Amino acid sequence: MIKQSISGYSLNTGESAQVILNTEPEKLAIKPSETALIVVDMQNAYASKEGYLDLAGFEVSGTGSVIENINKAIDVSRKAGIQIVFLQNGWDSNYVEAGGEGSPNWHKSNALKTMRKQPELSGRFLSKGGWDYELVDEIKPQQQDWIIPKTRYSGFFNTNLDTMLRSRGIRNLVFTGIATNVCVESTLRDGFHLEYFGVALSDATHQAGPRSAQDAALLNIQTFFGWVTTVEDYSNALVNVG
Repeated sequence: MIKQSISGYSLNTGESAQVILNTEPEKLAIKPSETALIVVDMQNAYASKEGYLDLAGFEVSGTGSVIENINKAIDVSRKAGIQIVFLQNGWDSNYVEAGGEGSPNWHKSNALKTMRKQPELSGRFLSKGGWDYELVDEIKPQQQDWIIPKTRYSGFFNTNLDTMLRSRGIRNLVFTGIATNVCVESTLRDGFHLEYFGVALSDATHQAGPRSAQDAALLNIQTFFGWVTTVEDYSNALVNVG
């Protein structure tokens, strides 16, 4: 067989177990059986009007198209046999898990800072069991999906995500969700240090802040920590799998 030089695993043309993703800065070869689609924090807090980001002053009007694209990525991933993983960010109702004044998270979390500045919002943001914490209605996990709660930006911090991925032999992580420049990038970076191949779907992610934050995060990912592609290119690579 003819071998091609592509990032990722050594690809033998003709092997149906491997596909080539049309990614930047170079193409990436993956095995769907060794790949997970990571859906980061698609909660009311981050994607809905009256959620945390909206009430904290961040723009969320562009999340509708992101939700549509995430569902497209989920659908094609399911058909290809790719594991779907939902990350869900938040804390207990007393915010013990958020950390006190001795935690950098207490000082830097905009959710916590906004509630301190506006006492009428106290207890509203990212509290487990509350509307803000819940996944948006438009995205429906299925029984075979994993839902992994987390208390910090990275999905690898103090969770069993790494153990679960390794137990399935998963080496490639395809990222969607919010926010590109915060929890998506943080999880992808940690994955890079744990030897995972990380791919961000540019039109299935959304930033916290101006559009320049999205562009900077994607540039940072493709330059230093992983690869970037679109939902269309991702779907086209997987269309004949499964």
